[in-house]
Amino acid sequence: MRERFAWEGLEAALVHRRPKATKPKKLDGEQEAHLIALACSEPPKGKKRWSVRLLAERFVELECAEEPISRELVRRTLKKCHKALAQGAVVYPAKARCLLLRLAHGGCP
Repeated sequence: MRERFAWEGLEAALVHRRPKATKPKKLDGEQEAHLIALACSEPPKGKKRWSVRLLAERFVELECAEEPISRELVRRTLKKCHKALAQGAVVYPAKARCLLLRLAHGGCP
């Protein structure tokens, strides 16, 4: 900020700049819903629960994404969903869970 003030003046230092390079989202809303539905479904045989690594691998196997997704992307997506449920952003959680479970088993909404 100090450097920007020195080079560009007071006005430039006070105005917040948008980031120059933004990355496009790797998953759209529909893909996020499929990932959440997958996480709510039964884990693979021999496993007690889904891990983020298993979810990422299975998501790509189901051809829900064109390119492999990272474990971190899976973690952030699930965390975002958990926050939305905790804050009450989802109006009908029971209906949403039912929809997600249908999507997980290959059904249409």
